Amino acid sequence: MIKVVARHKVKVDKIAQFIELAKELVANTQKLDEGCIHYDLYQDQSDPAILTIMEEWASPELLDRHMNAKHFLELVPRLGARCEGPADINLYRML
Repeated sequence: MIKVVARHKVKVDKIAQFIELAKELVANTQKLDEGCIHYDLYQDQSDPAILTIMEEWASPELLDRHMNAKHFLELVPRLGARCEGPADINLYRML
């Protein structure tokens, strides 16, 4: 099992657009991607421009497959265009 935390600092005037696109990514991932245990969008309580996708995958291989899925490849660049910089992405394994 592998967990992913993808933290995005979104441009203030692009928050609503980012959320709309991210919700589309979440829905497609939950519906289409094998091995997806959890895939959810969260907003920081003290800074609404910080949006984080928290994911849990059955295996690194299935995470890799997700990252090559059509919906991922189409939506992630559109999300990135609404951010102040690259996402801070951390991968975790259970001990």
